[in-house]
Amino acid sequence: MKTLYLDTFSGISGDMFLGAMIDLGVDFQRLEDELEKLGLHDYHLHAARKQKSNIQGVKFDVHWSGHHEVEAEDHHHHHPEHGPHEHSHHHAHDRDEDHDHAHSHSHEPASHHGHGHHEHDHPHDEDHGHSRDFGEIKSLINRSGLSAWVKQRSLSIFRRIAVAEGKIHGQPPEKVHFHEVGAIDSIVDIVGACVALEMFGKPRVLAAPAVDGTGWVHCAHGRFPIPTLATLEILGARGVAVSQCEEPHELITPTGAALLAEFAENFGPMQGLVAAKVGYGLGTRDNKTRPNVLRAVLGEATPSPAHPSSGAPDSENDWETDTIAVLETNLDDCHPEILGHFVERALAAGALDIFHTPIQMKKNRPGVLLTVLCSAARADEFAEMLLRETSAFGLRRSLAERRKLRRDLTQVKTPFGEVTIKIGKLNGRTVQATPEFESCKKLAAEAKVALKEIYEAANRALKSGASPTRRSKKRS
Repeated sequence: MKTLYLDTFSGISGDMFLGAMIDLGVDFQRLEDELEKLGLHDYHLHAARKQKSNIQGVKFDVHWSGHHEVEAEDHHHHHPEHGPHEHSHHHAHDRDEDHDHAHSHSHEPASHHGHGHHEHDHPHDEDHGHSRDFGEIKSLINRSGLSAWVKQRSLSIFRRIAVAEGKIHGQPPEKVHFHEVGAIDSIVDIVGACVALEMFGKPRVLAAPAVDGTGWVHCAHGRFPIPTLATLEILGARGVAVSQCEEPHELITPTGAALLAEFAENFGPMQGLVAAKVGYGLGTRDNKTRPNVLRAVLGEATPSPAHPSSGAPDSENDWETDTIAVLETNLDDCHPEILGHFVERALAAGALDIFHTPIQMKKNRPGVLLTVLCSAARADEFAEMLLRETSAFGLRRSLAERRKLRRDLTQVKTPFGEVTIKIGKLNGRTVQATPEFESCKKLAAEAKVALKEIYEAANRALKSGASPTRRSKKRS
């Protein structure tokens, strides 16, 4: 399974993540072209091969045009494999930047970090992009030409931050005004991160345990300890455990925390990961105890227990494993039409599976048990959809480990044409083989015959050995 492992031994921020993605092979020009679809102006992107603590990687920055010029020493650096990374993209002034809003969260410039994005080496002040509320950010992303997946995941990340900020300030998420997270650099970081993952084919994302530093930051609330308010809220809402190390600086920014909460399925040491590429995203600061670097490993993950820390023994079987979220709720007052609409909408949004089971509820009322299976990283998104779209007042959420046969697709020839066969293998041997529904459905329509005839013809072809999987067993 294609896997991206984020080794967050020195924390994570949005620009460090994008630097690591570019170092892994994300095409800078394609990334820039996609970000142009947002319609933001007065900025340019900059990525350079540099070193941090003698580790070579990519430093990614967003520069506010007219306020921060690219340093001359940064020009003409080239990546050894992927070509030059020195790009400047200037834009005309965007009319959206004329709006001014009160900041919901304002940090003093004298602090090491502000709230939201921290790693870009330009000042965060009123000139660096006016604040935006969550509604404006949603409108900006929704009206862009970005893909549906990038829009959905970007908005989910911003919602995590909005919920955290709203809790801190006693406001509903929709009313939260962002300053630095609403500024161009952090919009670029969050949307750019989603674009980069889409370019890599949406790999499974795993991460090392979340480690932050110690010390204090000065902000509008006063002097607060690390982890910062929003970082702790974002990771806590996802149920991510946080540890602290001796580094006297903030390591996980709120943007970095939101990326982890959105994409990382599990947190733990690397297990069974064959590294095809390793990329390094560089931060700005020179840390005291560890390089200010995010290491990202892209490769294929071999089978391993879904929860390495659980103590479960390793299996000798070569099945694939992962962890999914299971959302459940009991319903006795939901119209069938509404339930059917929810099932269709959730499946279209990417739920792994949805089903409802007849049950008997209290007071002998008939009802249904509605179950949604989805990736752990998107559990909150589907929980919100369930609560909004059905009559549920609450739901139960749990994590479940899956064991899956390794799957291949092949074709068999029938009198009606070729049919795709789904093959399931365990320890190198075929243990399941079944005609693929969509393939049979399409062929039945083309041949103008009953669907069951296509299934019967495909199964006869399997039994007669007409496919490369002649020793396979048909699923019962």
